[in-house]
Amino acid sequence: MEEKTQGRPRGRPRSVFKPSDAGTVQALDRGLSLLRDLATEGGVNLTDLALRTGMPPSSAHRVLFTLQKHGFVEFDESTQEWSIGIESFRVGSAYLARTNLVEVARKVMRRLMEETGETANLAIANDGDVVFVGQIETHNPIRAYFRPGTRGYMHASGIGKALLADLSRSDVERILQKKGLPEFTPNTLTSPGSLFADLEQTTKRGWSLDDEERYSGMRCVAATVYNAFGEATAGISVSGPTVRFSDQVISELGPKVKRAADEITRMIGGAVPDR
Repeated sequence: MEEKTQGRPRGRPRSVFKPSDAGTVQALDRGLSLLRDLATEGGVNLTDLALRTGMPPSSAHRVLFTLQKHGFVEFDESTQEWSIGIESFRVGSAYLARTNLVEVARKVMRRLMEETGETANLAIANDGDVVFVGQIETHNPIRAYFRPGTRGYMHASGIGKALLADLSRSDVERILQKKGLPEFTPNTLTSPGSLFADLEQTTKRGWSLDDEERYSGMRCVAATVYNAFGEATAGISVSGPTVRFSDQVISELGPKVKRAADEITRMIGGAVPDR
């Protein structure tokens, strides 16, 4: 007996959005589903896109219009098709740069450690903190150590201050309102005036200095790594005991760290902004 095969059911497929999906935002779920389909297929008309995601065309259109408003999707009037927008590329590129950052930076950090003889660090800003994501330790017995994931106050960190120097005054003030300016050593910058003066100096030099501001007896020199839009995305530094970080040594370390940061910037496809 010949076996009958069941054909593809007609009409719109059953919706993938279920009431039991507790804790989710339906509009956001739908928007992300549309973005995934557009990323896979390229240009798609509204009817086909609604069928693929199980949405009513009217709902799909509202979500697409919202995404278009923010640049995440684009609409071609001539073909009546929707496609991925530049903002989706920008967000995806930011993740790609972050993913490659640690791997790319390690090569430069190792060379910087060997050149200077001091520990090299890599950190990013997150929620008003500086977060260490990589380190190449010096062979010297006395050295700074930051476990990956360690958080610190930006105003008392070489990398933190390098990143703050690239923010607007209002953005820095928002961070200070949230985090404050706690004192860790007699050298900690505990007033907005002293911090902003230091950040201005950092901008002029192209590198920052943590002068025993977090730990007594430890100094750090740092510079900023930039993404493709010229935005501060991370920082690199060398740190060590004050006995090895004299003023003369620091004046030599600053340009070296800046060159290393600029090299990482180029390697991740970033752009150093003109000053």
